[in-house]
Amino acid sequence: MSRRYRFAVVVFLPVVAALGLTACEPPDNYVALGDSYTAGPLITPQDPSIPGCIRSDANYPNLVAPDLGLPAFRDVSCSGAQTRDMFTSQDVDPDPNNPPQLDALDARTKVVTLGIGGNDIGFSSIAQTCAELGIQNQFQGSPCKDHYTAGGTDELAAEIAAVAPALRRVLDAIRQRSPDAEVFVVGYPAILPESTELFAACQPVMPIAAGDVPYLRDSVEKRLNATIQFTTVAAGHRFVDTYTPSIGHDACQPPVIRWVEPVVPAADAAPVHPNRLGMIGMADAVEASMRAAGVPVAD
Repeated sequence: MSRRYRFAVVVFLPVVAALGLTACEPPDNYVALGDSYTAGPLITPQDPSIPGCIRSDANYPNLVAPDLGLPAFRDVSCSGAQTRDMFTSQDVDPDPNNPPQLDALDARTKVVTLGIGGNDIGFSSIAQTCAELGIQNQFQGSPCKDHYTAGGTDELAAEIAAVAPALRRVLDAIRQRSPDAEVFVVGYPAILPESTELFAACQPVMPIAAGDVPYLRDSVEKRLNATIQFTTVAAGHRFVDTYTPSIGHDACQPPVIRWVEPVVPAADAAPVHPNRLGMIGMADAVEASMRAAGVPVAD
């Protein structure tokens, strides 16, 4: 290094640092964390960077990001993610694996959305088990509820209760990594209708017993959302209710109305997951919550 160059470095680096102009600092950013209800599996176009995450470029984080106007955006959501995958690499197929989602955060992160908890209680396994039991019992009775409450203990209620401390650990870690970020935890939209009277017409594409609808809707999904909401608010963050605006847009509605596809999808979305309309509706709910929190969001 020449003497003249060393002089320039010695003289000007303190000035640059004092002005907060260090070249290595990342820009303010929005980071999206979450599972498949955030990632949007099979909704086209799909992000090719980590194929095993089945992450859509048309999911709600990608719809929200342009309206935030922040200079950087990272969506690291991944189908199948659990709360543990915020801290550790998630094994997906095909490779590469999805890195720990919390690694996307830094001190310059201004906005975080997080959608997690469903896979902690075994969402996919529940859907498969309840469908199989519904078919085996010719859609009579409530075989799914009977299965999960056998012996007088509600197995899924215990799983949901365990989500609270796991989610709190994630929220504490987000605050530690991004102390100035506004954090929005996004709940799950309605999968089943509020009324079971006409559910029989839905059974070909949602093969569960009508008697199991109140249990899965109220004792499972609504209880999970309530647990996520309570934990989020207790940690000082914002909960985004996507269930209320999605009532009447459940998987039993016609394709042009529903936000969630049934077991037999009629759109580019995974079974029992949000479709393109669902992502738009969830993005609207997220942006409304952000505006209420004072986050600048374009109309």
